[in-house]
Amino acid sequence: MSDSICDLAGQNCVPCEGGIPALSPAEAQALMHQLHQDWVLADDASYLERDFRFKGFAKAVYTTNAACFLADQQNHHPDIRMGWGYCTVRFCTHAVNGLSDNDFICAAKLDAIVNS
Repeated sequence: MSDSICDLAGQNCVPCEGGIPALSPAEAQALMHQLHQDWVLADDASYLERDFRFKGFAKAVYTTNAACFLADQQNHHPDIRMGWGYCTVRFCTHAVNGLSDNDFICAAKLDAIVNS
C-alpha cells in the first residue's frame, strides 16, 4: 500500500452540512491515484464507486458489513448494493450534491480494510 493511501486512510471525516462546494472534476481526479485502482469516478465527478466481486455470498456480506461499520464510525454513509458474489459501494456527499474529501477518506479506509 502506498504512503499516499495510508495518509488518506489515516484521516477522519469531518461533519458536512453543506455550504461548501463539491470537489471539481479536476480535484476529484487528482485524488483518484490515492485509491485502489478499482474505484471508478463518475464522468461528472458526482460519485465514486467500487464493485467488489467474489465467488460466493459470505465475502459479499463481510465486505458489506465492513463498509457499514466504517460508515457508522465516520458518520459518512455510502449507498451499498450487494448480493451473491458482489458488493458495490458508492460514495457521494449528498449535502454538497457531489464529492467531498470525506468520500475519498472513506474509500481509502475501506481499501485498507479489505486489502489487509
